[in-house]
Amino acid sequence: MLAREIHPLMKSNRNYPLLLAGQFLSALGDNAILAVIVGQLTYLQKAGTITATELRTRNTVYTSLLFVPYVLLAPLAGYLNDRYAKTKWLVGGNALKLAGTAVCALSVGYGPTWQGVGYFIVGIGACFYGPAKYGILPEILPRNRLVKANGMVELLTLVAILGGAIAGSVLADTFKDRVLVSYTVVTGIFGAALLLNFLMATTPHKPDIRLSASVAAFGGHLRDLLTAPRLCRVLIGTALFWVCGAAMKINFQPWGLDVLHLPDNTQIALLGLWLSVGVMGGSILAGQLHQVGDLRRTQAYGFALAAMLALLYSVNSLAFWLHPVVQAGPLRLVVPVVLLLVATGVTAGLFLIPLNAALQAESDPEKLGKTIAVQNLGDNLGMLTAGVYVFASVKAGLSSSGVFLGLAIGVTTLVAWLRFAGRKSSA
Repeated sequence: MLAREIHPLMKSNRNYPLLLAGQFLSALGDNAILAVIVGQLTYLQKAGTITATELRTRNTVYTSLLFVPYVLLAPLAGYLNDRYAKTKWLVGGNALKLAGTAVCALSVGYGPTWQGVGYFIVGIGACFYGPAKYGILPEILPRNRLVKANGMVELLTLVAILGGAIAGSVLADTFKDRVLVSYTVVTGIFGAALLLNFLMATTPHKPDIRLSASVAAFGGHLRDLLTAPRLCRVLIGTALFWVCGAAMKINFQPWGLDVLHLPDNTQIALLGLWLSVGVMGGSILAGQLHQVGDLRRTQAYGFALAAMLALLYSVNSLAFWLHPVVQAGPLRLVVPVVLLLVATGVTAGLFLIPLNAALQAESDPEKLGKTIAVQNLGDNLGMLTAGVYVFASVKAGLSSSGVFLGLAIGVTTLVAWLRFAGRKSSA
């Protein structure tokens, strides 16, 4: 009897650190491989092999491929993670990412199409891996440790996203003529993540769960949220944040090359770093300024975000944004632009965090997991929408600066509509 009581605790102690380490490496690989893929476009454009328009088009398509599986396969991924042991899907997700990286490597001899196919496979792996990394926490940890554990997973994921983007850009710059080396490094990252997950003790499975019932429950909860006026607006707001984030991430490469004249992928990747620093600062500030459910200033933060995006548009036409420039070793830092990106991130963090807190606090506690799943679907649909927007902008001949202006107009319009809808609902 004593052995049965101790065993789950031993499993918990073993699985948690393996989960954290595996999650960090897996997220690191997700972002490193994209940076390696799009980083090649920089040198193809400089060599005259592709045009600036082709760079922007391929960048948009490659980046958007990750979001497609999340939109198409979300209900199936949720069912598989509920039905089978989550440790198996941690391994399975990384195995798919490993296979996708191998397919990407085929592009060296067989053309760039294989990069798109391979990265799409990586996206499928990430789709199946995502629910497992959070859903497994209640199975391996006591309830009183769940908040800190979720925070730790989020923190490591954020560090991995930033680190992966920069590391992948460094690989793309260092091995621009030996791309196979970059893919080999990424293969090693995913392989290490897979091994760590494979070493985890197997968690329980639930053979009584059926696909039809799981999908019906997901669809029913989605309908409930969309028909709840306040929560529906909250979901639209969080999706809008991810539309902005994805569109900016896609647009940074052409904007950094054409407007800021940055010399390589590493320095372009730092644009995302400054934005993320601002988001973290805004997130902390939001926690100090607002109680849970307090959304009175959310519209103001949305309009402020739109204003920051409009200022990013002005960088190309107003010369004062481009001086002074600080040369820190190999890094070329355009100081006003760095500060503008940080400020943009702060407004975005202030906009997002109160919405996230309200959604979690006001949803049915017994269905919070399904609520987060619906939110994830909306956020990924938002990021896919961002890809479609940037792709359409390129085809319409809009400049990289113009993408920021169009985004500012879109944010202003949607926030104004949310404000009007909120007042109408209250009346």
